[in-house]
Amino acid sequence: MNHGEIVSFLWGVADLIRDTFKRGKYQDVILPLTVLRRLDCVLVDTKERVLKRQAELRGKGLQELDAQLRRASGFAFYNTSRYDFEKLLADAPHLASNLRNYIAGFSPNMREVLEKFDFDNTISKLDEGGLIFQVLERFKNVDLHPDKVDNPTMGTIFEELIRKFNEALNENPGEHFTPRDVVHLMVDLMLAGDESRIRRKGVVCAVYDPCCGSGGMLMITKEHITFGLRKNGDLLRPAINEEAEIHLFGQEVNPETWAVSKSDLFMKDPTGRDADNIAFGSTLSHDRHAGRTFDYLITNPPYGKDWKRDEDAVTAEHERGTAGRFGPGLPRISDGQLLFLLHMLAHAKEPKEGGSRIAIIMNGSPLFTGDAGSGESEIRRHILENDLLEALIALPEQLFYNTGIATYVWVVTNRKAPERRGKVQLIDATSFWIPMRKSLGDKRREIPLDRVREILKILADFKDGEFSRFYPTAHFGFRKIVVERPLRMNFQASPERIARLDEERGFQALAQSKKKGAAGAKEQAEGRFLQEAIRKLLGRMPEALFKDRGEFEGLLESAAKSGGLRIPAPARKAILSALSERDETAAICRDEDGNPEPDPELRDTESVPLPAGDDPPDAEGIPASIRAFFEREVRPHVLDAWIDTRRRDLKDGKVGVVGYEINFNRYFYKYSPPRPLEEIEADIRAIESDIVRMLAEIAGRKVVA
Repeated sequence: MNHGEIVSFLWGVADLIRDTFKRGKYQDVILPLTVLRRLDCVLVDTKERVLKRQAELRGKGLQELDAQLRRASGFAFYNTSRYDFEKLLADAPHLASNLRNYIAGFSPNMREVLEKFDFDNTISKLDEGGLIFQVLERFKNVDLHPDKVDNPTMGTIFEELIRKFNEALNENPGEHFTPRDVVHLMVDLMLAGDESRIRRKGVVCAVYDPCCGSGGMLMITKEHITFGLRKNGDLLRPAINEEAEIHLFGQEVNPETWAVSKSDLFMKDPTGRDADNIAFGSTLSHDRHAGRTFDYLITNPPYGKDWKRDEDAVTAEHERGTAGRFGPGLPRISDGQLLFLLHMLAHAKEPKEGGSRIAIIMNGSPLFTGDAGSGESEIRRHILENDLLEALIALPEQLFYNTGIATYVWVVTNRKAPERRGKVQLIDATSFWIPMRKSLGDKRREIPLDRVREILKILADFKDGEFSRFYPTAHFGFRKIVVERPLRMNFQASPERIARLDEERGFQALAQSKKKGAAGAKEQAEGRFLQEAIRKLLGRMPEALFKDRGEFEGLLESAAKSGGLRIPAPARKAILSALSERDETAAICRDEDGNPEPDPELRDTESVPLPAGDDPPDAEGIPASIRAFFEREVRPHVLDAWIDTRRRDLKDGKVGVVGYEINFNRYFYKYSPPRPLEEIEADIRAIESDIVRMLAEIAGRKVVA
């Protein structure tokens, strides 16, 4: 059977268990038993040797047998139970207890893996439902021996099963499995230009995935380097260096997929080295590879998934600044994609140590979400101002199984080629796809090998073209400034405006008290008396329209003094608010120092592009580019406007908050002129005629041409 037939065969277990297990629980049965069956097949050739060696060593009184039994099995794990799938089924009445004995017979490192499946409860449920024999028999009938199912194919089987489980659970887009065509492209992009480095004699490379799932990205990276690219046994592209020593590292928070990854690596590498490097736990809050750096880093982080469970640890590390992983900034709590990119940068080798290359795939949100000064913008600023982004590749939609959203591969490195320094390449690969013969969930498209070659050639050529653009890093930056206009108000003590006083909080507060009892009642009575006195005072003032606030305030002050009233500041503010209206013809309202007061309703913001070169500030701290922009774009239209010089960037102290965003589609937008009006009108008339004809047919009348 090919891998698709094996997946269908194993998934057929669902027909046996559907009355006992809910659809979302199928994985509790199928996934651990697939792992067990694979382990059973892998160990079958050396099982007797292990049991014989165990007996010999125990006969000599030895207790520490682990190393010897590993050597006997030929792997970094073994099983000392007398059972295998054949013998388990031969003793049907005791199948449940014997299966537990079989699992307990695995070496400690493999038992740790199997415990993550919480399979003991599943055994009990299968036994209680009278299903355990039928289910185990079905798994016994599929041969997963490495001679029949090689390691790459077995990895595909695991991932296909996980995809089906995610579909059954209707997981959100952040939980999807990465299709193989996307992984191969990401690996190629990550390794692009590094072939000569990897071909060096005695080269040792460390590859890391902080969201490794079932380990597909790590294993495919190793295969590209040491095994080449193959399909159905045919060599499509030779290995870069068969002798290269590749060390794999990863971390995964989901226990089941971690167990699949760990067990798969134990079977692929007899030394168990790579499997030992796959850590369990949340990467964001508990970095299990802290202090270690890697040559290549690749991942597909969760999309649109919050990081609330890690918030305390992440925030604490952010507050450590450059000493932590998240110093540049924190994205909004609802989406942690950019945190994983910062985490990967923290694990990159320093350029003096050879540097690193990173490939990470994310949706469009990290490109532009967040205004200037926000966490997302500050993270983009860190990446672009430190010249870390080499290329950004837009992929076709409908590539993933659980979502059809647009995705982008970020190629990030701290050792750009000289010609790429200070520049970012944008590649539009949204049309580089072919339809799948059969859709798999939301995946209706795939990227064939010939289109992958085109993308890699576009990356290597580094030229402007139909699908490629490159820009200076500063091109994506801007300064957001606040443009103010003066407040202009007129004032009038008319009955209509005086009536507005009752809606002002400052005036209402006069008749309110925080005190209780008699003291509170007394304060309220005094306040109501003052309110009435103010109303009478205003009623005696002239109803003339004043267009100068200073003049009106002087009149109000004089009237209050004559009437012996002491008006508290909040009430005075309420009076001015109630008796005023905005008036473009009125005089400018000024503060105590004579400066114009800004009108919040006329406040505006402008995003001024960052210049490619120096941008010296003037005496007010306003950069030359902003001053020129203001004089050119703002001043001619609003002569009384000014720049709020208090709004400054926290990092460089200049006026205007720096922001970065990449509006990818803008750079590849192609204008399509609208059709001529005559054509549109003709189409409308034709549709109208069709509607009239159909209505007439329904009514049983003939239409006369």
